Amino acid sequence: MRRGEDFAAAIKHGRRAGRPTLVVHLRVSGEEAPLVGFVVSRAVGGAVVRNKVKRRLRHLMRDRLDRLPGGSLLVIRANPPAASARHEDLAAELDVALDRLLRRRESATDGHR
Repeated sequence: MRRGEDFAAAIKHGRRAGRPTLVVHLRVSGEEAPLVGFVVSRAVGGAVVRNKVKRRLRHLMRDRLDRLPGGSLLVIRANPPAASARHEDLAAELDVALDRLLRRRESATDGHR
C-alpha cells in the first residue's frame, strides 16, 4: 500500500485491533488483491530501528496474506515496544490481532446472510 487515501480509508473506516506492540486496522471493500501498509513512527526509534521493525512486520505478513479476504486494506501500526519485541512475540501479537479482526468480520457477515 502506497497511497495516503488507502491508509486513511483503512484507519478511519476500518475495524481496529490493538496489542501492546502493534495496532492493526482492516477495511474490506471490493474484490481486488489485499493491500498491506506499515506505519512506524519516530516514537519507535531511530531510522535503523524503524526499518528493522518494518522489515520484520513485512516478513511476518508474507506468510499471512492468504488469510486476508479480497479487497482488504490492512494497516499495521507499530507501537514503541515493537522495537524491543522478540520476533516470536511480534508474530504472536500479529496473529492475535488478525484473528480478532477476521473473526469480527465473519460474525458480522454471518448475521446478514
